Amino acid sequence: MTSRRQFLAALPLSLGLSLAPARARGRKRIVMITFRGETEVERGFRDYLAAHGPETELIHRDLSRDISNLAAVIDEIRALAPDLIYTWGTPATLGVVGPWDQIDPARHITDIPVVFALVAAPVGAKISQSLQGSGRNVTGAVHVVPIAAQMRAMRGYRDFSRFGLLYSENEPNSRALLAELQAWAEGEQLSLRALPFHSAPDGSPDDKGLEDLVRDLAGSGAEWLYYLPDTFLGQHYSRVSAAALAARLPTFGAAELAIREGGALTGLISRYYSVGQLAGQKAVAILSEGADPGQLPIETLSRFSLIINMSVARALEVYPPLAMLDYAELI
Repeated sequence: MTSRRQFLAALPLSLGLSLAPARARGRKRIVMITFRGETEVERGFRDYLAAHGPETELIHRDLSRDISNLAAVIDEIRALAPDLIYTWGTPATLGVVGPWDQIDPARHITDIPVVFALVAAPVGAKISQSLQGSGRNVTGAVHVVPIAAQMRAMRGYRDFSRFGLLYSENEPNSRALLAELQAWAEGEQLSLRALPFHSAPDGSPDDKGLEDLVRDLAGSGAEWLYYLPDTFLGQHYSRVSAAALAARLPTFGAAELAIREGGALTGLISRYYSVGQLAGQKAVAILSEGADPGQLPIETLSRFSLIINMSVARALEVYPPLAMLDYAELI
């Protein structure tokens, strides 16, 4: 794990204001915090700003999949005093703004607007008390399609009475969506089996026995393995998908990456580029129109995409209904 001192030393910009690049007159400064490098989300965000926003200076900081690096970035943000902060994902967003009921000004940013993307459950994760507006310095774009719509798509591909999932107990995002899925399954009188990842001594998820967990779900009669937008799961898609394929267990992803790179069979998703564009709209409203981030609604897209990974469908011999091929994207 990278120490805070090592991470600070690796940053291309010093924390000292004297060494930060001078801001051109009238140019807005944005610090972009990503977790796993730049994605299509950031491309959509950048493109929207370039087309519709003011002239901006974008300073990118990546956490290299290690949330402990965020403290150093927050120190740098205080020195740089940007006009806006962009955050990717729930852990980074919570680390920057804090849960609404546990805000600590010594650790969290409370006086700079924050726009997030790729947060699945901002209310459940306590980023905001309401999707109508956070009432504080944060707003953003939700990428997860409503649970009921996802489940209709999953049942439309292959009906089921039992399904399973894996989740990180320490991730608020995952716990919130798990509660939604449990409520949905109970209402539909279906069986959901949720297994937590094993935990390391510090409470973080451990990759020990991932394949055993998948085999456990398949052996218990699960007809689908549902991929939550779980940060830890996203780092281990290849192992989990390989185990699911070996167990002849179809997989359904809640995020675009799960199908395009993670080996899931199918999923109803919000396109990452479009999520970035939606986050860009909110950034422009703040920077150009003086909008209060706490009064801007936290939104999802109005249109979604069904993606089917045909190589996985052939390997499983679980093909989509012909009618679904009229509107699905096949990869």
